[in-house]
Amino acid sequence: MELGAGAGAGAGPGARGGAESGRVLLLLMGGGGGGAGRARRGGAGAEAGPGPGAGPGPGGAEAARGSDPRSPPAPDYEALPQGAAVSTHMLAGAVAGVMEHCVMYPVDCVKTRMQSLRPEPAARYRNVLEALWRIARTEGVWRPMRGLNITATGAGPAHALYFACYEKLKKTLSDVIHAGGNSHVANGAAGCVATLLHDAAMNPAEVVKQRMQMYNSPYQRVMDCVRAVWRNEGAGAFYRSYTTQLTMNIPFQAIHFMTYEFLQEQLNPHRQYNPGSHVVSGACAGAVAAAATTPLDVCKTLLNTQESLALSSNISGHITGMANAFRTVYQVGGVTAYFRGVQARVIYQMPSTAIAWSVYEFFKYILTKRQEERRAGK
Repeated sequence: MELGAGAGAGAGPGARGGAESGRVLLLLMGGGGGGAGRARRGGAGAEAGPGPGAGPGPGGAEAARGSDPRSPPAPDYEALPQGAAVSTHMLAGAVAGVMEHCVMYPVDCVKTRMQSLRPEPAARYRNVLEALWRIARTEGVWRPMRGLNITATGAGPAHALYFACYEKLKKTLSDVIHAGGNSHVANGAAGCVATLLHDAAMNPAEVVKQRMQMYNSPYQRVMDCVRAVWRNEGAGAFYRSYTTQLTMNIPFQAIHFMTYEFLQEQLNPHRQYNPGSHVVSGACAGAVAAAATTPLDVCKTLLNTQESLALSSNISGHITGMANAFRTVYQVGGVTAYFRGVQARVIYQMPSTAIAWSVYEFFKYILTKRQEERRAGK
């Protein structure tokens, strides 16, 4: 994880032997360039690591580039080209969102079932592994993947908007609140606003996905579920949980982004491309945010699924609104019901956010590097 030291050691005499070896080392180790960008983000010094010649200070960048004066400077990872920043963030975010949801989808299916207030006897599970084993054995190997297609379809545009909005607002607000540095308030506020766009695009997919994930779901195909919901409950059913989703996701994302950026300051203060730090920071941020917002997630699941056994305790016939969902959860299961599925939620979110951040940062780095090379005439 301490890639800064590795980069410094790698930029010794061997790296100065030629431009090509310098560029390869920079790509693998994430070193090189960007002193101004890192100073803007973290206010740290201009050194990239303890090794000689590794930093972008006087002589350091030249040593890292090699002896060939025609070699372009390594791209500043954090300071993206102004003309391509939005497209870069959107493309990297879309890939990260699809990867995150696809890889962790079976655990998401288990989470939805474990949050059921009155599950069928055959759908009561002690832990995530037992649930996956029983679902695959009794309902088919591919049953935990039902609804994946609608989730992947929604995750791409939702995360593209999410990351693009976050990056833009984070920089704008940081410059206002703490010029030349990193502001946790700006990170949290940017995450909250980005959530508004993400949930607006993702909420209909969430409704369909969770109905297909439930035990004994009558829906075999996505369009069957979409038509049934539209016909029986109206178009508003696809946004019935939107306010609760926002109520859950705004604090979730505020905690998530603030924790991630804080850990990045500790583990990766120079803001280089450092896969280890992105994975650890993402996993820890997801775990903390997931545990803190589980009660709201339970209410969101109830609003999305309109669980039939829970509806028997609700006079109106349909559960609408966060307050109604909170009352129903308490009536059915008491205080402990608010924490149903907390284990599955944390187990889902830790690798989920680790995957999302590592994939996003990787594609952002690669795309930025290629843009800089094109701008330099390569």
